[in-house]
Amino acid sequence: MMHCQIFLCALLFLAGLDNSFQRKSKKPPQTLSRGWGDEITWVQTYEEGLTKMKESQKPLMVIHHLEDCPHCQALKKVFAANENIQKMAQEDFIMLNLLHETVDKNLSPDGLYVPRILFVDPSMTVRADIAGKYSNHLYTYEPDDVEILEENMKKAKVLLHTDL
Repeated sequence: MMHCQIFLCALLFLAGLDNSFQRKSKKPPQTLSRGWGDEITWVQTYEEGLTKMKESQKPLMVIHHLEDCPHCQALKKVFAANENIQKMAQEDFIMLNLLHETVDKNLSPDGLYVPRILFVDPSMTVRADIAGKYSNHLYTYEPDDVEILEENMKKAKVLLHTDL
C-alpha cells in the first residue's frame, strides 16, 4: 500500500513538472527585435551598430523606446505591420532599437524622449536633417505618421548614398 502511495506521488510530481515545462516552452524566445520586426537583423549595441554600419556602408537606424510607453507600443505595432518598412529595414539599414540612452549626445539633438528615431550615415554623422513633422519633438513618430517614417527611410537611403 505504501509503495502505491509513493508511486502515485511520484507520478503527480512528474505530471506537474511536465505541465510547467509545456507552459514555459510555449513562450516565444526573446529576440533583439523586441517586437519591432522578427525578420529584421538587429544589432545589440550602438557600438556594434556603428561597426557594422562602417563595414557595410549602410545607414544605421536607431529607435529609442520604452517597453511601458503606450506611444512606443503603438508605433511598434504599425512599424512591425508595415511590409515596406520591414523590407527596407532588413535590406537597406543596420537596425538598432534601444531601451536605454546611449552616451552619444548626438542621438538626442532636441532632448530625451521616446519614441525617437534617428539615422546615422557611414561617415558617423547623425542626420539631424531627417526629421518627422513635430516641431517640439523632431524625431518622434505617431502611428498615423508611418508614411512619413517610410519616406524618411527612403530619404535616408538616397541621401546617405549620394552624400558619401
